[in-house]
Amino acid sequence: MPERESQKTLKRLLPRLEEKLKEQISKDPQGWQTFSTRLQSNFPQLFKLYFNIYHEQYDFFFHLEDLLISLASAWFARASDLRQLDLHRETNPHWFQSNQMLGGVCYVDLFAENLEGVKSKIPYFKELGLTYLHLMPLFKAPAGENDGGYAVSSYREVHPPLGTMDQLASLAHEFRQAGISLVVDLVFNHTADEHLWAEQAKAGDEDFMDFYRIFPNRQLPDQYEQNLREIFPEEHTGAFTYFPNLFKEGGWVWTTFHSYQWDLNYANPAVFNRMAEEMLFLANQGVEVLRLDAVAFIWKQLGTDCENLPEAHTLIQAFNAVARIAAPALIFKSEAIVHPDDVVKYISPAECQVSYNPLLMALLWNSLATRKTNLLSQALATRFKIHPDTAWVNYVRVHDDIGWTFSDEDAALLGVNGNDHRRFLNEFYRGRFNGSFSRGLPFQENPLTGDCRISGTCASLAGLEKALHEEGPNEVELAIRRILLIYGIALTVGGIPLIYLGDEVGTLNDYTYRDDPAHERDSRWVHRPRADWEKYAKRNDANTIEGRVFQGLKLLIELRKQHSAFAGSELEIIPTENEHVLGFVRIHAGKRAVIFANFSEQTQTIPARIMEQYSIHSKKHLHGNTRVSPRTNAVIDALDFLVFG
Repeated sequence: MPERESQKTLKRLLPRLEEKLKEQISKDPQGWQTFSTRLQSNFPQLFKLYFNIYHEQYDFFFHLEDLLISLASAWFARASDLRQLDLHRETNPHWFQSNQMLGGVCYVDLFAENLEGVKSKIPYFKELGLTYLHLMPLFKAPAGENDGGYAVSSYREVHPPLGTMDQLASLAHEFRQAGISLVVDLVFNHTADEHLWAEQAKAGDEDFMDFYRIFPNRQLPDQYEQNLREIFPEEHTGAFTYFPNLFKEGGWVWTTFHSYQWDLNYANPAVFNRMAEEMLFLANQGVEVLRLDAVAFIWKQLGTDCENLPEAHTLIQAFNAVARIAAPALIFKSEAIVHPDDVVKYISPAECQVSYNPLLMALLWNSLATRKTNLLSQALATRFKIHPDTAWVNYVRVHDDIGWTFSDEDAALLGVNGNDHRRFLNEFYRGRFNGSFSRGLPFQENPLTGDCRISGTCASLAGLEKALHEEGPNEVELAIRRILLIYGIALTVGGIPLIYLGDEVGTLNDYTYRDDPAHERDSRWVHRPRADWEKYAKRNDANTIEGRVFQGLKLLIELRKQHSAFAGSELEIIPTENEHVLGFVRIHAGKRAVIFANFSEQTQTIPARIMEQYSIHSKKHLHGNTRVSPRTNAVIDALDFLVFG
């Protein structure tokens, strides 16, 4: 769409906006001037994207005007301190690439009971060094099964046991004062079936029925399902759920995930507009980062698998353009646990500025199981580099299961059969492979194919549970080293490191989830235990497991924050000539750090020639047990994480 057309459109729409918003403009003329400037700058991009999706709508310009009114209304409602944050972030767009960044993630109720409890933990967050905290879904959700809060009944209400929206806004303000950015989820592929929009659809309101994809019979669902994969086959076959009260004689609703999660129909511009309002409402509560949930599924097209379609990217880019106009401090985090080729497509300054790095997570665990770094080195060399204005979010574990998301094509280049290797990893992390140190559980196991994904806390998967219950102090030491090794890489490899809170004190699997009828069929709850503050109280005692893990992690966090080489994302892989040792160089603003990570429980040797080539002897020894002597081969301790800078 030529820019001239967008300028002509805006020229026609602006007087209409000014007339409808004249009361707000008279009260806040400076605010209107700021908004108008941003609108002029960003409208061509928004118009192009919105037109690409919705140009065939007969009432296209009605919806476009409606959207602009929503944006202006949200801006007028934006607090002055958030407007100041907008200005600061516009002048410092790379703020999230700083080596001072450290993320954390937790469930409000499991970590601190409620939002006031989370506020009381701010001193702990500062002690740990967090600058970013992701509070898992905290919006109003159905009682009982609600997919861990990912079935949202209202985006403008906090789930009552957790607190209120006013308390969330107050918490966000306290976080900003403490230098912590609030991160929450925008579940924008679907709503709960008890959301007001869904209730209106059930009541027969045709406008709201068009908010979802509802069918009176199986004709179209059958055609769609020829190409769709089943996400939760244990719950319902296919991607549709039958509801007997729809259309009086019953109807089928598109429910990609659970039957109580109704997929939104983004082919309807009213859905885009209303979700833009929900997004900006959350930004105005002080949310600085939105994790976009299930981004791969938001666009549906007959004859395709309805995943990662081009229109999904167009929609996210349009939401991003909305944010640049009405809440510029807001950034997006992509959650796309898909093929590596597809993950990277969501990452750009115009789409998602930060993204989970599922490949790194999967290959860290792969390297621990195999004691080999070939797949990890390959991925860091070929798939880690992204747009310089974006960043990975690097994690070891989060709330979800572990899926082995490496590329079969990448594996084949190294002589690895992807399908067979996934079977091995599943057996290893379930503790069913000879020599396994892990105590994980299967998630969504398919008894016909043997396919599954893996649940478990970091500590239990890394061997601490088995070592404490079945082995001895030597194995405990190895398990702690594994935890610190993979977190060491997450903290130094480039991007935002993310700690699933509880990992920092060595939290083990909690098998009592089986006693809760709402959770008993979902093994992911084994790694979502309630925070044990008696364990946290031991974090500064180096004679305890908790203290050894916490103090070890704190050293790594301080290492990251003290050395600017760990800012940004520039990375170079070192060919170590030892399949058990990962080597890489980090460079930023003229500073350089060199890292070696031994994934074996045995000492490993790196040739003196390599140590010489990377000028190790001219650098300070910053971290690790190994001591390196000039002109001799480096013998790296078992599971050691060695840093020079």
